[in-house]
Amino acid sequence: MSGSSKKKEPLPTKLIEFSKAIIYGHDPANKVRENSKLIDNITPSEVISLVDELVGMDIPLDELKSGINKILNLFYRSLNDAKAAKITAGSFLDILQKNNAEMADRLKNMRPLIRKINKNPNDVKTKQALLEGFTGLKPFENHYVIKENVLFPALEKQWPDYRCLQVMWSFHDDIRNNRKQIVSILRKAVLDLPKFNKLAGDLFFNMLAIKFREEKILFPVMLDTIPQGQLKQMLSESRDFRFPYVQPEFGKDGPATEAKTQKEGVDLETGMLTARQIQLIFNHLPVDITFVDELNKVRYFSSPEKRIFPRAKSIIGRDVKNCHPPESVHIVEEIIETFRIGKQDKASFRIKMGETFLLIRYFAVRDQKNRYCGVVEVSQEISEIQQLKGEQRLLDWSANADI
Repeated sequence: MSGSSKKKEPLPTKLIEFSKAIIYGHDPANKVRENSKLIDNITPSEVISLVDELVGMDIPLDELKSGINKILNLFYRSLNDAKAAKITAGSFLDILQKNNAEMADRLKNMRPLIRKINKNPNDVKTKQALLEGFTGLKPFENHYVIKENVLFPALEKQWPDYRCLQVMWSFHDDIRNNRKQIVSILRKAVLDLPKFNKLAGDLFFNMLAIKFREEKILFPVMLDTIPQGQLKQMLSESRDFRFPYVQPEFGKDGPATEAKTQKEGVDLETGMLTARQIQLIFNHLPVDITFVDELNKVRYFSSPEKRIFPRAKSIIGRDVKNCHPPESVHIVEEIIETFRIGKQDKASFRIKMGETFLLIRYFAVRDQKNRYCGVVEVSQEISEIQQLKGEQRLLDWSANADI
């Protein structure tokens, strides 16, 4: 279906006022009674527009997320009772939904273990089973990565009210952070049971809430507004990622078409290269490169053999502020604005991720007249480089293998 041309009706003022009352705690019980008809007749499309409207009110993020949880809890019955969306077997949304089902089963299987560890926090066997269970949820984080890099960019281009996605991304980050903390707690000799219970409770709630919001809000509206061809394109673009548990069948399509070779090449002043040669050079550098132009649009990213951060072609043309979760987007905006006004020309960060150590650098791109043309991000895994000592003046293939 290509309902992308459908014009949405403006949100009822009553719905917005009701939602603000719930968020700010202004006589919520009475507001629920007064708006029972509105609650019973809410639609997925209205929820998306409502959250977009709330994001635009500059409500502090934690307060907004807590309020949205309360509002959607009130809408739960109406949304859950709505007719299920017809999703084609093997489609992009079908694969996401099947992985959701597997995730929910894994959570269900862990509930008895959580009850058991609460009865006996010193039960080593149960603790180990829980550690394996929460470790087994890590692949599901790919589900969120695919949404952030394939699904979200496509919806930003189609929906004027896409800001609900920013809130969903923030919940993704909460889930990832909670799971990591839970695994750390379970690996310690003495179990911090109160902290474990709090984190596990938040994780279960958020993972199942996001599943519900995908299947009862996001997916139905997508089916009604996104052309089938674009949904197929999302599945194709997800080829570069791995789904958590259930994998799609991509068929026998070959790899993406290489950049067309230009006979004359591109004059780079210090040499002439074809588009294919430029592509190969960038993709053989041991770094991730992303270029954002002067209008803050992503225009290019390299595809080295081992990418540090996932990227999909749908990111091209996307506003860079939509490529980051709400909690960190202000840092990116500050870097770009500082570069734009000429106050700085570079910024760098060092991040520890498990056993790897990352160096992330941003460089202002300017032309010969010093006019701002954009920013290039360069990310590199530097664990091996950090371990280098002394000189190496002779050729040693074994020493070069890991660098």
